[in-house]
Amino acid sequence: MSDTSEQQDVRLAQLLISLQAGAMQQMGKIASPLSGKIERDLVLAKVTIDMVEMLAEKTKGNLTAYEQKLIDHVLYELRMNYVDEVKKGEQGPAGEEAERKDAQSRE
Repeated sequence: MSDTSEQQDVRLAQLLISLQAGAMQQMGKIASPLSGKIERDLVLAKVTIDMVEMLAEKTKGNLTAYEQKLIDHVLYELRMNYVDEVKKGEQGPAGEEAERKDAQSRE
């Protein structure tokens, strides 16, 4: 069973948007759809951004103009948001635990 070019375009876009949403969640920009809570893991976010960068490198020269624009936009947005989160300061395990306890006490 072979995919048509249009189906492949849609699947690539879906993959990129999925990775972008995952990285935004990992950066604490959006809530987890499972828990409804904001969870922040900048190490994991960086891994996800690196995967999108790898896809960009591996597909270089094989993308349509739309696909190239999409991957460039996703990378730009992820990089800018990552820098924003790093500037806020990474919290260590103790800081995250204190934040969780504070949030639980307010519930």
